[in-house]
Amino acid sequence: MVRNFDGSCNYVGINHDKFLLAMIIQDFVLYLTRLDQTSSRLTITEILSDLFKKTERLEIKKVIYLLLGSLAPRFETVVFNMADKVVARVIAKAYSVDETEVVKKYKVSGDLGDVGYVFAKNSKFETRNSKVIEIFEALTLIAKDSGEGSVERKIDALASLLTKVDPLSAKYIIRMVLGKLRLGFSDKTIIDALSWTLGGDKKQSGLINKVYEVTPDVGYLAQLVKEDPSLEKLKHITPQFGIPVLSMLAARLKDSQEIMAKMGKVAIEPKIDGLRLQIHYSKTRGVRGFTRNLNEVGRMFPELEKIKEQLNVGEIILDCEAVGVDEETRKMADFQTTMTRRRKYDIAAKEKSLPITFNVFDILLVDGVNMMSQNYLVRRQKLSEVVKSGKLLLLVEGVVTDKPADIPAEYKRRIKEGFEGIMIKKIDSQYVSGRLGWRWVKMKDEQTSAGKLSDTVDCIVMGYSRGRGKRAGFGVGQFLVGIRDGETIKTITKVGTGLTDEEFKTLNTQLEKLAVTTKPKEYGVVNKLHEPDVWVNPGVVVELAADDMTKSPMHSSGFALRFPRLVCFRPDKSWHEATTLKEINDMIKKERR
Repeated sequence: MVRNFDGSCNYVGINHDKFLLAMIIQDFVLYLTRLDQTSSRLTITEILSDLFKKTERLEIKKVIYLLLGSLAPRFETVVFNMADKVVARVIAKAYSVDETEVVKKYKVSGDLGDVGYVFAKNSKFETRNSKVIEIFEALTLIAKDSGEGSVERKIDALASLLTKVDPLSAKYIIRMVLGKLRLGFSDKTIIDALSWTLGGDKKQSGLINKVYEVTPDVGYLAQLVKEDPSLEKLKHITPQFGIPVLSMLAARLKDSQEIMAKMGKVAIEPKIDGLRLQIHYSKTRGVRGFTRNLNEVGRMFPELEKIKEQLNVGEIILDCEAVGVDEETRKMADFQTTMTRRRKYDIAAKEKSLPITFNVFDILLVDGVNMMSQNYLVRRQKLSEVVKSGKLLLLVEGVVTDKPADIPAEYKRRIKEGFEGIMIKKIDSQYVSGRLGWRWVKMKDEQTSAGKLSDTVDCIVMGYSRGRGKRAGFGVGQFLVGIRDGETIKTITKVGTGLTDEEFKTLNTQLEKLAVTTKPKEYGVVNKLHEPDVWVNPGVVVELAADDMTKSPMHSSGFALRFPRLVCFRPDKSWHEATTLKEINDMIKKERR
């Protein structure tokens, strides 16, 4: 077991003999450079495939995490927490230069990785052929260091590490630490590349992706592919405690006749405006909570420690909506109010002022039995057997019907009761991640969008223009947003209304952390008229309302939102869950009927 890093890349507890054939960091960063210099999806896939073929079984997991600029899968919170100012100190210490010189060069280039590269080239350190796995372990120890004096220890350890690697490696290590590696691909491309390593095509991508939906850890899956190219091991993976399953999502349909034609007999449940939460409970291992973008937030909901009183089971994974309860009215709080429970501080006080209920509507695992492959009615039956509806865990109740007239009737009833709308679920469907097929459909209250377009759009903030006049103090005047088309993000509108002064300031704080000097590769072609003052990496999702949707040759999506305005921020969603171009096309068709 790794215990410490002594500054020379020798780790107590690692059997280095096993890694004699492992990849050295100099070879690895040559691949990073090639990936950095291309935007072609096919070329990226081929480069990754070549890299994976040359990667040893025991190191491929770590190689993949580093490719994604991380040290672990998304659901394991391993982060550096080192700001630009701190890393500037690291560079100054590593290469014995004045910090003001580092800052001066950074203001010109906008990339501390490039700055570190320049100083490293001018240094006279003798580098060594460190293995990628050694660098990974060193970075992990730095990231996990915490407590009093940890900032200085991190600076010392990272500076020491930089002196042991070549300039190009230093450049990419600095970008990794800052969370700014951004090579223009995601887990989906990794999956395609793993398939390419097996047969030179994407034929196995479907199977690997299906397993990824249950175990969203591409590093772990890559290790299994290396161990067993027949993929037999992958076929037997089921949900596990502590590893969040990718959420099943709802499609959009408005017409009751069409819904019944596509779905047949359905269950109609209330749509709850809360935080989607996947609860993992085990009698022996405790309880954890994951958002739909795989963030672990269990510590922000102390109530989870008490749910065992309502469970008749040893281990279970539940799908639910966490909803705050307004202390005065005793009614469900709105989404934005509920989201205040995700703050890191004053959790105990928030627990008292804004108690939470967990509205449970599905079950994925119970005592080792995979429930995802069972149909809706079987899952609901099992849910009623093992969960006692009560104070914390509330079972969401639905109405089963095959009559189209019941859909608008239930919709009106639920809106009157204060719900956001209804969820319509095909009763013979399995639990399938994503929006595949017409298994779940949502109908929301049009009035919540405060506009004529019958549904809202979840967009990714791509960049912003600096505020002028009154907004000069906010930092943000307008911001450019886009939607997904595969792994490309395409523009659809600029937004400058619907935000309060405080929301402008909050947005500025979030976007400053994501700011980059050049347009991210995910953004493809952007019309010059829409180019922002500041580009940002994808990371902030906003829900927008609009009066209408029109065709637009000026936006790369081919569409524009007319009179867009902010409904709310969606910190519960990753940019991979934003609205897609296909959904926009479907929405347009429905609006014109």
